[in-house]
Amino acid sequence: MRERNVDERPVSESGGGISARPMLAADREGFVHRHGLWSEAQYAAAGQMRRVVDELGIDMVRFSFVDQHGILRGKTIARGGLAAALRSGVTAPSSLLLKDTSGQSVFSVFSSETGVGVGGFSGAGDIVLVPDPTTFRVLPWAPGTAWILCDLRFPDGSPVPFCTRTILRNELTALAARGYDMTVGAELEFHVFRADDAALGTEHVGAPGRPGAASLTAPTTRGSQLLLEEGLDRMQPLVDALYRGLTLLDLPLRSIELEFGPSQFEITMEAGSAAEIADAIVLCRTAVRRIAAGLGYHATFMSRPQGADGASTGWHLHQSLTERATGRGAFVPDAPGTTLSLLGSAYLGGLLAHAGAAAVFTTPTVNGYKRYQPNSLAPDRIAWGIDNKGAMVRAVGGIGDPATRLENRSGEPAANPYLYIASQLISGVDGIERGLIPPAPTTDPYRTDAPALPASLGAAVDAFEADDVFRAALGDVVVEWYATIKRAEFARYLRHVSDWEQREYFEIF
Repeated sequence: MRERNVDERPVSESGGGISARPMLAADREGFVHRHGLWSEAQYAAAGQMRRVVDELGIDMVRFSFVDQHGILRGKTIARGGLAAALRSGVTAPSSLLLKDTSGQSVFSVFSSETGVGVGGFSGAGDIVLVPDPTTFRVLPWAPGTAWILCDLRFPDGSPVPFCTRTILRNELTALAARGYDMTVGAELEFHVFRADDAALGTEHVGAPGRPGAASLTAPTTRGSQLLLEEGLDRMQPLVDALYRGLTLLDLPLRSIELEFGPSQFEITMEAGSAAEIADAIVLCRTAVRRIAAGLGYHATFMSRPQGADGASTGWHLHQSLTERATGRGAFVPDAPGTTLSLLGSAYLGGLLAHAGAAAVFTTPTVNGYKRYQPNSLAPDRIAWGIDNKGAMVRAVGGIGDPATRLENRSGEPAANPYLYIASQLISGVDGIERGLIPPAPTTDPYRTDAPALPASLGAAVDAFEADDVFRAALGDVVVEWYATIKRAEFARYLRHVSDWEQREYFEIF
């Protein structure tokens, strides 16, 4: 007999076992209601979600949150437990927020004093994943399975300061109080390799601090053929699957393109509100990887994987502000011959002034800094240019152009989208507050005397910790939490004896 949802109307009450009634008052007596965590729109979305679950016969729903590294983690809830999970959320170990990318705990998670600077983490105690019903999606690659994105709370209902989705929304709320909204657009590059059919072996098994060997792969395209139509044709089954999957997820897909490097592709998204596009990026990356895997490929958002020396991948983030009262683009200039308004120029000045500190968010992996190379379509120093794709920030638009915007080209595609976008907002708003005036635009971005971007993750962490504006915006606790995790990750990298060192020194010394 088919399992029934706990609030599904029986036939005797005209339900027919097909549709679920909207969430009733009795359903609201849980953690979410007690702490006032949902808006009316979210309650309405929850009711619609449960109807869809019944109509489509959804068996499982993944309750997921985005960790500090931009990686999705969570639990899968069976159909029968869905109503309770919506009312009261789902618990998960708080220690997940205290780990580096290898899963190694950076703080003393089982001590009464974890060293993280805030209570609620001792003993690896639970945090609560509070679902946001407006993010509900049915997953096209997993039959009978849906997905919902969650925010993080402590069991007493207070916000977890390390919830990156909340960090961005707090910055957007502060921006709204100033009378502006933020619009962003994303160009997200990635590599797709042909996956090796070999079974998982012992060499692939890892441990915290020591990941197992990466899977063997082969290239899918030859490279050096930017936007070659025939090159994309050869990958048409993947292109078709990506289009269908991303469209079914209601993601704002704009284009699928063949990029310059071997096995390299790009997806662009229509511009939208910063909060919505951040959510879309999270789901898009997962979708690309899962859809590719279903066709025998391995997709990765690692910026510079081995075998892809021809070109690294980046995440170009387009950004602008809009006046809430008028809907007018705040970066659009009034004076002929100018590219940006005075406010847009000041925002740009903030991006440049804090680029070193923001790099820990725009480029949060050791690997990403190997992308900063001259004449590579990736920036290597802190400069801006007018429609110049070699500069760190590219200004596009001008008088009368409502799409006037700034494009930061320094980000890597593995970046946590909430922290990446928040870092731009924190930097730009400081520029507005101080009325910063950017230097003249560069016309030769790889030869300019502008300061260099951080050369390593360690250097970026140093700049981040020393930046008073980021400390004021995020608080000392968040700054030290993130810096500690990333510094430990970088130190582990420095301790590793690489294949380069072995080849270089083992025989000659």
